[in-house]
Amino acid sequence: MTPLTSEFASRFAAIALGHVTREYPNHILHGLEGPEDAKTPSELHPVFYGSYDWHSCVHGYWMLARLLRLHPDMPEAPAIRDLFSTMLVPDRIAGECAYFDRPMARGYERPYGWGWLLKLAAELHGHEDPSWGAALSPLTERIVQRFRDFLPLATYPVRVGTHYNTAFALRLAADYADTVGDDILFELLRATALRWYGTDTACPAWGEPSGDDFLSPALIEAECMHRLMPASEFARWFDAFLPDIAASKPRTLFAPAAVSDRSDGKIAHLDGLSLSRAWCWACLAGTLPVTDPRRPVMIEAAHGHLEAGIAHVAGDYMGEHWLASFAVLALTETE
Repeated sequence: MTPLTSEFASRFAAIALGHVTREYPNHILHGLEGPEDAKTPSELHPVFYGSYDWHSCVHGYWMLARLLRLHPDMPEAPAIRDLFSTMLVPDRIAGECAYFDRPMARGYERPYGWGWLLKLAAELHGHEDPSWGAALSPLTERIVQRFRDFLPLATYPVRVGTHYNTAFALRLAADYADTVGDDILFELLRATALRWYGTDTACPAWGEPSGDDFLSPALIEAECMHRLMPASEFARWFDAFLPDIAASKPRTLFAPAAVSDRSDGKIAHLDGLSLSRAWCWACLAGTLPVTDPRRPVMIEAAHGHLEAGIAHVAGDYMGEHWLASFAVLALTETE
């Protein structure tokens, strides 16, 4: 895969710094219990009010934290530090916690935003300034409890290619549990993944891509199982789940999606699909021996998808407010 060069890091950081505190345009999925709940985005969310929507703002912060850790001397580093020292502070996080404490917020940002919040917490764990992660911790604890309360109730997974996909959330949450040593949470995530996906075989992927996918339901399920299963068990599961990879089948997983209108927020999701597929293909290829005939096929698919998506992380705000995060995921989270 293409490395995260200093040029890429600087470019992506500048993009995120331009939108994580940009309040408008804004898309709010907000339940009102009364007229007093009709507030502006920054009144509802003292930290994560930018980037068009809450979850995109959260993973914008994750990306900035990741870039700062990997490139601490890049030109944008002082601005990132100033942002975090201004925004990731106890009183602002208390406002975010208050939102999640509202009765109508029980399912708010479930599961996509939950997963990204824990991914941010994992990135801040052991970062250069421990006060950032410490300030976030009350919100982190609330999201961990959300997972603990919800997963035992979730009889079925959600297999779409958008925010409601449950495999993606488990995958991100697993990184947090592993990073901080929360064995109880990790085992809950593992048990849930096995309950939901453990008997899946011969995935046809015939419905991919849908018109607004930014995740591959097939590939993110496989990557979720890779993250949560012991290696030997995963190898057997993966062989049965996608048995024809060496022949580039299912063919729907190997061709980047065509994006007809990047000013349409839903259609622009398809650029994110290319980037998330690149991440999944590269991670999954890394589980195979170098002599495995599937490996070069998967690496080629990863490169093709990355090239298709990374060219479009900026331009129209419908993609620009989030796509760079997925590019950084693809560039920094592969084996």
